[in-house]
Amino acid sequence: MTMTPQEFEDQKETLELINSELAARLARQSESGAKVDTKAVFLVGFAATAAQFLAARSFEPFTGTAAFAAYAVAVGFGISVFNLAEYEDIKPREVLDTYGRSSKGAALGALAGTRVGMFENNARLHRRKTKRWTVALAAVATGICLSTVSLVLHTGGHDGHEPGEPVPASSAPAASPSAQPH
Repeated sequence: MTMTPQEFEDQKETLELINSELAARLARQSESGAKVDTKAVFLVGFAATAAQFLAARSFEPFTGTAAFAAYAVAVGFGISVFNLAEYEDIKPREVLDTYGRSSKGAALGALAGTRVGMFENNARLHRRKTKRWTVALAAVATGICLSTVSLVLHTGGHDGHEPGEPVPASSAPAASPSAQPH
């Protein structure tokens, strides 16, 4: 934005309006990013817990291993969401040193331009975060499906009975004589 000092002064009110809207928009953008971070932390915790649950069970090897791989992808992408660089924000000392002696209109114009640049950089970061979160979510969903299949395949093949179904007395192991009540 190339304006003369007089044009900046003539547009002070408009620039104040623009700056307040840009500041509010940057705050909303930052809040949205924090929500994605929170959701990523939840997914990482869920994937780690689900992997531990599966590891503590007997599971069918192929689908179980695939489930562990899906959980590993979820953890990796989830951690990468909140390990990305922080959102850009105005550096107070820099702003004061650079614009402290400027007219109000010139300072407002420069701040607006700075905020637009920061918003654009933050938007790229936010898109990367949400894409990585989406991959983590899909990996958790895949891991849950594979874990379920793995557990069902493994438990479904034992003694011909469905899990939770009572075993008939004829197929129950005979009790030892010392274990019978007198």
